[in-house]
Amino acid sequence: MICTAKISTTSGIYELPFRQSMVGDCDNPIVYLYDMRTITILALHNASLASIADSYTLFSKVNEFLRETGETDLFNIQLAGLTREPIHQNNLFALFPQITISEIDKTDLVIIPALTGEMMTSNYPNREFGGWIASQYRKGASVAGLSTGAFLLAYSGLLKNKQCTTHWAYSNEFRYFYPLTTLVDDKIITDQNGLYTSGGSTAYWNLLLHLTEKLTNRNIAIRIAKYFVIDLNKSLQSPFIVFQGLKDHSDQMVLDIQEYLEQHYADKFNVDELAARSNCSRRTFERRFSKATRHTLTEYIQKVKMEAAKKQLESSNSSVNEIMLDTGYADIHSFRKVFRKVTGMTPADYRKRYNS
Repeated sequence: MICTAKISTTSGIYELPFRQSMVGDCDNPIVYLYDMRTITILALHNASLASIADSYTLFSKVNEFLRETGETDLFNIQLAGLTREPIHQNNLFALFPQITISEIDKTDLVIIPALTGEMMTSNYPNREFGGWIASQYRKGASVAGLSTGAFLLAYSGLLKNKQCTTHWAYSNEFRYFYPLTTLVDDKIITDQNGLYTSGGSTAYWNLLLHLTEKLTNRNIAIRIAKYFVIDLNKSLQSPFIVFQGLKDHSDQMVLDIQEYLEQHYADKFNVDELAARSNCSRRTFERRFSKATRHTLTEYIQKVKMEAAKKQLESSNSSVNEIMLDTGYADIHSFRKVFRKVTGMTPADYRKRYNS
């Protein structure tokens, strides 16, 4: 008897005939076949070596799992630099690029590892990668910026008028240097038109898992998640964020107001009174505040108050109602709504997680 099998490849799903005696029945089994994909991990100066090693290890493990089932390797993984010269890190470690970016005509996935140190200083020696990343994207490659690797991805110009995330500790700097990119720093990962970014530090594991599922299938992604003990359902980094308002600007009026808000977070603030305190009109005050801090005044006040609430939930036995009053709120519903908006959790859940 002649039956039909669905053959799933990265190019699509096709139906091919086979004899029933060869496989036992005609339940339309799905056989996964994959085209070889080239993954290019960039050997950057000032890179987080862990993000490079973990990327290489995860995709190598996918190949290993495929071989265990009788299939061939899916990924050709290469470490690419500007030259093949070793890149030394802190006189302790060295990266040895296998290939230069000038030797690569086309790749399927570019992985930009996380950067360390002061971001713009770290970006500078890697600036020559920017044009190459953009050209590979135009040729059809996907590009993933792991954590602070989003800075180099933004430098390439590909994130203009798009969304991304990055390590929450660098969100102020990112907003300052790349105002045309919408930073959604509460997200663990973003996925937009073949451009991917991840949040703080080890959040890149969630992005690597997301890429695994997109390039293979759900079953392999689940097996990878179990092997590396990755939480499949983690989507927000909001609970981990410590709010620090952007103060690396030269507007002294705004700096004074920021200090005032942070010292008097228990007060109920009135925009007109704050503007009068700064000796300017409400419209001018709000415009200058937003320009300097990259937050609206309302957003900034909410985050200052919620940061104070988080600290009390972490270290005190005060009730949620008491903390609400201590941070200048009079309505528990409004307090819980804003807290959940800022942290992604209820006050009670936050306390359970962080109060030892």
